[in-house]
Amino acid sequence: MSNIYKEAAISFLQLVASGKIQEAFERHIAPGFRHHNPYFRGDAESLMLAMEENAVQSPNKTLEVKHALEDGNNVAVHSHIKQNPEDLGAAVIHIFRFEGEKIVELWDVGQAIPEESPNEHGVF
Repeated sequence: MSNIYKEAAISFLQLVASGKIQEAFERHIAPGFRHHNPYFRGDAESLMLAMEENAVQSPNKTLEVKHALEDGNNVAVHSHIKQNPEDLGAAVIHIFRFEGEKIVELWDVGQAIPEESPNEHGVF
């Protein structure tokens, strides 16, 4: 069974994290794309501009994929994202919906990693 959507979702996130935002959008985003991040307008251009601004502010950002699940044309990727090497970072889940081989819809939710936690298992 092919994991084409999962591979495309991870590729998109890795390109974005490495500052290659335009390449990520050209390769993976479909016309008519929409997203559900509440801090930006829901179109591709608004999200791309925000990602480009973040890349300038955080040129040493890292993304480590912890889990990736593909179910039909939907993919969920659970990642550890750090804005710089000293940052504790955040646990982030991106949910993608594909049509054809392109991303048509995206949701993301994140949780900052606390300095101290009573949970001995950590967030990952």
